[in-house]
Amino acid sequence: MAATDRRLLFLLAASLAVAAVSSHNITDILDGYPEYSLYNSYLSQTKVCDEINSRSTVTCLVLTNGAMSSLVSNLSLADIKNALRLLTLLDYYDTKKLHSLSDGSELTTTLYQTTGDASGNMGHVNITNLRGGKVGFASAAPGSKFQATYTKSVKQEPYNLSVLEVSDPITFPGLFDSPSAASTNLTALLEKAGCKQFARLIVSSGVIKMYQAAMDKALTLFAPNDDAFQAKGLPDLSKLTSAELVTLLQYHALPQYAPKASLKTIKGHIQTLASTGAGKYDLSVVTKGDDVSMDTGMDKSRVASTVLDDTPTVIHTVDSVLLPPELFGGAPSPAPAPGPASDVPAASPSPEGSSPAPSPKAAGKKKKKGKSPSHSPPAPPADTPDMSPADAPAGEEAADKAEKKNGATAAATSVAAIVASAAALLAASFL
Repeated sequence: MAATDRRLLFLLAASLAVAAVSSHNITDILDGYPEYSLYNSYLSQTKVCDEINSRSTVTCLVLTNGAMSSLVSNLSLADIKNALRLLTLLDYYDTKKLHSLSDGSELTTTLYQTTGDASGNMGHVNITNLRGGKVGFASAAPGSKFQATYTKSVKQEPYNLSVLEVSDPITFPGLFDSPSAASTNLTALLEKAGCKQFARLIVSSGVIKMYQAAMDKALTLFAPNDDAFQAKGLPDLSKLTSAELVTLLQYHALPQYAPKASLKTIKGHIQTLASTGAGKYDLSVVTKGDDVSMDTGMDKSRVASTVLDDTPTVIHTVDSVLLPPELFGGAPSPAPAPGPASDVPAASPSPEGSSPAPSPKAAGKKKKKGKSPSHSPPAPPADTPDMSPADAPAGEEAADKAEKKNGATAAATSVAAIVASAAALLAASFL
């Protein structure tokens, strides 16, 4: 290989090593600035920090403790979350760029725009050079005033992360009208989201009371859509005992607040409401690009949409019923030929206030269940580089390969490991 080609290959490997360590952690950065401790605390409580960390290019407009105190008074966590999203710009801005805007003004997208809750361009922020050298920030809503102004630069990691202090929050009428979990009719919400059969099951089994009791503390719910109950090969749920049905429905909920961006950060097994101390009835998360799936050990179910995000409660819809191997590992008999969703019989309700202990079925050798077809619309394309491990293949041999691949992915976060890999590649090129 020519010397020039070898040098180019080495430079490419070195640039990949630098890119691999360019990820950021906004809460770790702000830990070094006590004047923003309240802002940083709410980033963690609302999980907006996970959304920020998942972006390759982002500018955080931070508020001092005094300004943040004025913002959060009398607001719910859901409203505070939207305010923090509106303060997060999906572009890189530093002092030089702020003072050299084309035509002295421009609109930029924020995290709030990505939620789907912003009508029109309400999720955009207008940045304008004002008189006296000041830079103002305002909502794109007509008539919005530039109450927030640039104060100082805090931290830059060109051209991935910029942290800038501003004087005041950015708001507009309607920003703080988020739906509240406390005022939500859970069954009505699920039915509207296309999860009528799941709603009927949680009511008939009494599990809805368990969900409602957990909503004030922390709850993440995975609601299968109606098509999931018509999937070919789905076990006959009518043959479950009342206790087993309760366990199955508990398996569809986590005792923690985990919006989609936070699910991407979870490693290893996570406990569900059905989990035991022996590690049974746990789930794991598999990510690929912007797709997030819940892995039961038998099958995977894609998180299709989020129908409610009100800290500390979040409700996702999923493409298929989550089948724990503790109940279905013995290859249960399939359900009858699919009919209308209402034709799927539900188990008799359990006594009010009772929580029957799980009764796992264990018969014969466990088998892998074929993946149920997905009928939900595809997830939106990722707007950031794919930093998540690829979906793990099925089968023991494929699982071994996936484990090795995951180990390689973890090692790649070290600069030394990446440079070593580049050196190996260079050596191979001489053979």
